[in-house]
Amino acid sequence: MSHARMHDDELVVDEDLVRALLREQLPHLAHLPVRRFPSTGTVNAIVRLGDDLYVRLPRVPYWADDLVKELEWLPHLAPSLPLAVPEPVAAGRPSDTFPLAWAVFRWVPGSPYAVGSVDEVRAARSLARFVSALRRVPVPDGAPPGGRAPLAQLDAATRDALERSRHLLDTDAALVAWDRALDAPGFDAEAEHRVWLHGDLLPPNVLVDGGELAAVLDFGSLGAGDPAADTIAAWTMFTRPGRTAYREALGVDDATWERARGYALTQAALIVPYYEHTNPAFSAMARRTVAMVVEDVEDVEDVGNVLSQRDSAR
Repeated sequence: MSHARMHDDELVVDEDLVRALLREQLPHLAHLPVRRFPSTGTVNAIVRLGDDLYVRLPRVPYWADDLVKELEWLPHLAPSLPLAVPEPVAAGRPSDTFPLAWAVFRWVPGSPYAVGSVDEVRAARSLARFVSALRRVPVPDGAPPGGRAPLAQLDAATRDALERSRHLLDTDAALVAWDRALDAPGFDAEAEHRVWLHGDLLPPNVLVDGGELAAVLDFGSLGAGDPAADTIAAWTMFTRPGRTAYREALGVDDATWERARGYALTQAALIVPYYEHTNPAFSAMARRTVAMVVEDVEDVEDVGNVLSQRDSAR
């Protein structure tokens, strides 16, 4: 059975394809049983390989280089990190069977993070330790860039996505939050310190095991850049108590916090309509993030006052 398609140019990935690739390139692993693994992941298809391994294959050509980047840089970072991360076992090359690079990794036990699955404050502090450790690793020359474009460059796309999601979101309140984000000071890459970033700290990429955070997955967005990129977990993962603990543990300054809230909002805004029908669980996760951002910008009364003023001016 092939994986559900989420993108117009998505490649067909199924168990037969993986078996063919293993026979072709990694025959020492071809005897292992192959089975589909359901996932909300949007970048890579996941196929289990025996009990201890899994195969990741990019869903679309646009993201193929992310896996190559992860294979190159993650082993350099992994020894410094306090939580488990993906461990590459073998790399597959593009071929006539599958046109993109692919890889085999060691299986990481655990379940995706969800609010209520563990003590949120403890989880926030644990993730902050992970992010802090990642940031302490020196950034060498040649490190790939990480993070997103300046918020102002994302304005049109964010507003368009929010407008297309009016049937799913409180778009007017989200636009108030977005307007505030656009006032945040930008990151000066020349004057400020670039740090290593995971770049995509969403619940499906953080695993829980035994009541604690256990692992961080999917380093395809790995790079060096604005620390706001990994501050987004305050809204993508946590409610108010966790947000407070996460900010305190990371020691986030006001400018980075305001910028990060904007990045959390724009990422979620783009996800909501794109995956509404093809990956509804992922879209629902993003709707929750938008709600967390709105909640955090101002209390309900203040947001209501802003919206009332807007209505009066129309």
